[in-house]
Amino acid sequence: MDYFKSLLNLLKTEREEDRELYLKLKQTTSVAQRRANGLTWYPIAIRDQEMSRGDYLTVEVERTTHHDLIHQLRFGMPAVLFSNHDAENNKIEGTITFVNGNRLKITLRTDELPDWAGDGKLGIDLLFDENSYDEMQNACKLAAAVAEKTAEGKLVQILTGNKAPSFESIHGWEPGRGLNTSQQAAVTKILEANDLAIVHGPPGTGKTTTLVQAIKAMIKRDNKQILVVAPSNTAVDLLSEKLSDEGLNVLRVGNPARVSERLLSLTLDYKMAGHSHTKEIKRLKKQAAAFLDMAHKYKRHFGKAERDQRKALFTEARNIMKEVDNSEQYIINDLVAKAQVITATLVGANHYTVRNLKFNTVVIDEAGQALEPACWIPILKAQKVVLAGDHCQLPPTVKSAEAARNGLATTLLEKCVKLHPEAVVLLEEQYRMNEMIMGYSSSTFYDDRLKAHASVARHVLFNNDNPLVFVDTAGCGFDEKTEQTSTYNPEEAAFLFRHLTQLVSALDSHYKPDNFPSIAIISPYKQQIDTLKEQFQSSPALQVYEHKIAINTIDSFQGQERDIVYISMTRSNADSRIGFLSDIRRMNVAMTRARKKLVIIGDSATLSQFDFYSNFITWAQDRNAYQSAWEFAE
Repeated sequence: MDYFKSLLNLLKTEREEDRELYLKLKQTTSVAQRRANGLTWYPIAIRDQEMSRGDYLTVEVERTTHHDLIHQLRFGMPAVLFSNHDAENNKIEGTITFVNGNRLKITLRTDELPDWAGDGKLGIDLLFDENSYDEMQNACKLAAAVAEKTAEGKLVQILTGNKAPSFESIHGWEPGRGLNTSQQAAVTKILEANDLAIVHGPPGTGKTTTLVQAIKAMIKRDNKQILVVAPSNTAVDLLSEKLSDEGLNVLRVGNPARVSERLLSLTLDYKMAGHSHTKEIKRLKKQAAAFLDMAHKYKRHFGKAERDQRKALFTEARNIMKEVDNSEQYIINDLVAKAQVITATLVGANHYTVRNLKFNTVVIDEAGQALEPACWIPILKAQKVVLAGDHCQLPPTVKSAEAARNGLATTLLEKCVKLHPEAVVLLEEQYRMNEMIMGYSSSTFYDDRLKAHASVARHVLFNNDNPLVFVDTAGCGFDEKTEQTSTYNPEEAAFLFRHLTQLVSALDSHYKPDNFPSIAIISPYKQQIDTLKEQFQSSPALQVYEHKIAINTIDSFQGQERDIVYISMTRSNADSRIGFLSDIRRMNVAMTRARKKLVIIGDSATLSQFDFYSNFITWAQDRNAYQSAWEFAE
């Protein structure tokens, strides 16, 4: 099928670009820089080791320093254990099988640690993730083959626009308490769908609540296992927890991002530990470890008898581990069979525990942020797919500008919304924002169909406060600056803090420190975020509220909300260049994070050459939400 040929070409371009970026970073940076970029744990100490599936050795390691650094080491990623003595030669590859705080387990492709593991300082380096690309590539190839088959390929043909989805009226479904009209319509659509249903969930509309109720209703009706997936571990965790809270038997495949006791109890490892057959497995593993210890006591210089004895001990240990593998597989099969819902990331849907399973229904959440090739991994296991998300918010991250331009940034959700409007239900009532904060987003992105629930429609920080303000810096001389590839605007940052300081002092008479409103300061530009963080340190009046203030990029706030949001637009130049501010979906995310007050600071002369911003400025003026920065001149 040409459809998948084109998708495979885009994926190849993306893979090459991603690999090149990784290699460049690896070759040009030191261990300390890689550690700062989140690609390396160094130094580490080995805390434990045990034989695992297929004669491999699993080693548990701990970060001994730099605990505060954010890192990208995740379950299922390829990594390498190395020694600082000779990092080129003293290294051994493996796969990360568990991450928890400052400890992780890595399964190494060896049955014993090399001698160099006892010398010098050790570290763990992330490798380029070929596995995810292989999984996506294989899924696209398989989808192309399946599409040619009349019966099996029906779902593929619907999703690629060659067939229409079908629906059947349902009887006897009672909507759960607490669902509004559009949420009920979404659950009904999911139950009626034979092959495809789409839940379009704008910010704050209770998409997760809706999905959870729909999944409950399907299980109650069909009593069939459902696979629930999402592109990020965080999204999978949220759904896993909510589904479990509803009393469903949830099995979380893979490793949660948030390491809470609640989530860990849903994982395979935790459930295996509590299984009745586990005592026997522990006894066998102990026995195997004892044989290995005896084998390792033989030094390198020994005669034939010792060599034979060592070999016999290794063979005995291996035989025991085969028995362990069989017992573990029995437990896994048992736990998987009993689960009502299996949750995983898109790539995790091909985890060895569920690789060969088929499902009546697969639910893909946050489908607006999912790369299409990754979606085909779980879809091929399904007869019916539920896509949920919002294609009017941030698209998936694509490293290759060429691949993005040629269509890789367009998600399957976005395509299906256009192809099959009859399968779509828009959630129309939001529970986050004051209606004035919501208004412009609703008219621009959602055909003015978004409504604010009565509980939030009029909520403000205090009586007579304006929930929306656009502060125009035109003519103030706050010119942007550029460093390498990022833009920043120190004067705009300084002005933002002056404005916030005034607001905070006004709030002092209305709030106590323990119920003080939460505040986000966001900008599309990383360099501006660094500037804001730096300047915040020299704003003494705001330091008292440091625990209430978060400063970060727009992308990092997707899915989050705060009482007050400040957006620093940053761009201010004579040529009206706005760069990637022209990605209005990013601005939709930024403008819909605030509950009670949204303050946007920007230069109208630069911004208003672009329709989205000139219309917004007019919209703000019509609602007395426009101010000039000159009004705040010191």
